Amino acid sequence: QVQLVESGGGLVQAGGSLRLSCAASGRIFSINGMGWYRQAPGKERELVAQFTSSGSTNYAASVKGRFTISRDNAKNMVYLQMNSLKPEDTAVYYCNLRNVWTNYVYSWGQGTQVTVSS
Repeated sequence: QVQLVESGGGLVQAGGSLRLSCAASGRIFSINGMGWYRQAPGKERELVAQFTSSGSTNYAASVKGRFTISRDNAKNMVYLQMNSLKPEDTAVYYCNLRNVWTNYVYSWGQGTQVTVSS
């Protein structure tokens, strides 16, 4: 089993920054398949950023140029640096771990709330 725990959410003004962290533990062979999703009230969960099977990164169009995903393999940690935040970025942010070849999702975190005020 894999456990994922997010942290770093909070309330920030528009234009501000936050850094989310996701700690992975348990039966982990690789964190290459980790990524970030978000879900706003009344909306479906959507992809924010993830690592691809080639090791590159993939971002939602709405966050490209503002958000950066990174990882520390030694610590089994994945991060999401969010800059120039907008009110529409308000959501619960989740990290997940998937198989990069089959997209099978092994685990989800419990989520961390990000609220951006205007």
